Amino acid sequence: MNDHRTRFLALALRAQALRFGEFTLKSGRSSPYFFNAGRFDSGATLAELSACYADAIAASGLDFDLLFGPAYKGIPLATALACEFARRGRDLPLAFNRKEAKTHGEGGTLIGAPLAGKRVLIVDDVITAGTAIREALTIIRDGGGTPAGIVIAIDRQERATEAESRSAAQTVAAEQGIPVIAVATLADLLAFASESAELVGHRDALHAYRARYGSDL
Repeated sequence: MNDHRTRFLALALRAQALRFGEFTLKSGRSSPYFFNAGRFDSGATLAELSACYADAIAASGLDFDLLFGPAYKGIPLATALACEFARRGRDLPLAFNRKEAKTHGEGGTLIGAPLAGKRVLIVDDVITAGTAIREALTIIRDGGGTPAGIVIAIDRQERATEAESRSAAQTVAAEQGIPVIAVATLADLLAFASESAELVGHRDALHAYRARYGSDL
């Protein structure tokens, strides 16, 4: 497993962004684990998280020149990532959207750098139904930018619906013709759990969930 994946999963456990037990998801499925990026709620954890994102992006070799954070969780993630790239010597422009258009002042739904002519990397936590990502793609194209890819913290690698063989991330990537980069995946989590004395007791439940709901890889 790549080092950034191990670092990310260890960080997620420490921050309690990754928890194990029985959780009912929005889909109605009962999951043995739950991921909540909102628990990366300090400067230190965000800095460490953004370094994991930056390493995953570097490993992908993706070409881009602007970061876009969809409201709401994508905003701090993209901002922290922009700071991490600046620390590494690359000063990238940053933009994000409002959920509701502002009717006074500068108005509109966009904040930050102009999108026109830019190859845009969308930064978010997960892709569940893909609705927020599709909205972001529309905003980027309407603003004259070109979507270059999407980076997320974790890909659950499970079918979006019972009738769908692909995960939500795979569906969006195929529909839009752009890559989706995940800092870690369910497969990485399974490998991580197998090597951790703390998590080995959750391994069977994770494997059972993957067998029942896993997407075709």
